[in-house]
Amino acid sequence: MNKEHAVITGAGSGLGSSLAQKLSEQGFSISLLGRTKPKLEQIAKNLSSAYSIYEVDISSYAQVQETFKTIYKDHGQVDILINNAGLGVFKLAEDIDNKAIDDMIDINLKGTIYCTQAVLPRMKEKNEGTIVNVISTAGLEGKVNESVYCASKFGVKGFTESLLVELEDSAIKVLAAYMGGMKTPFWDGIHKEEDIQHLMEPDDVADIILANIKPRRNLNVKEVTIKNK
Repeated sequence: MNKEHAVITGAGSGLGSSLAQKLSEQGFSISLLGRTKPKLEQIAKNLSSAYSIYEVDISSYAQVQETFKTIYKDHGQVDILINNAGLGVFKLAEDIDNKAIDDMIDINLKGTIYCTQAVLPRMKEKNEGTIVNVISTAGLEGKVNESVYCASKFGVKGFTESLLVELEDSAIKVLAAYMGGMKTPFWDGIHKEEDIQHLMEPDDVADIILANIKPRRNLNVKEVTIKNK
């Protein structure tokens, strides 16, 4: 029996890095996915278990398919998929250019769909596995300067809720994680440093997410909302 294996997108910083560290401490082998290999290599230095690094643009269906083909070849299984990668461009609706619109929809929504499609057939075949979609509270409510970002996240919310219905008769777990802003590089150049310091710690958010996917008898958490005070 192979060691349990977790795949994390957007693993090069912030919440993805925290999740990788904590799952590694639990004995999972880790696949770190991201667009910048040096960042992934830096994160990997702190992992205590086996790991693999895959440089991939999840907005590309072809790249995702090829990457997961390699992951299954290298590891044989995916027990946990954490769709964490995300991009935000924050401006008033009329000021967001086409490239920013495409990038947010392609990465936040289509990337989540592509990665999920890549693992579902084998999870269904084994009737086991866990999928975590990191959505943010932008998937729950509209926000100033976040119209397209919210649109992409509302899309992930709809996709996740539909997955829950499609998989309700299976043993595959799906968790929607709606969290507020964290102290991560995501906000660099967007918020002032002093404002960022009041945001949640990614390690704390990671603890809550992992606690909610822990196997428990007669209990299944489908969504969790984590907000700043």
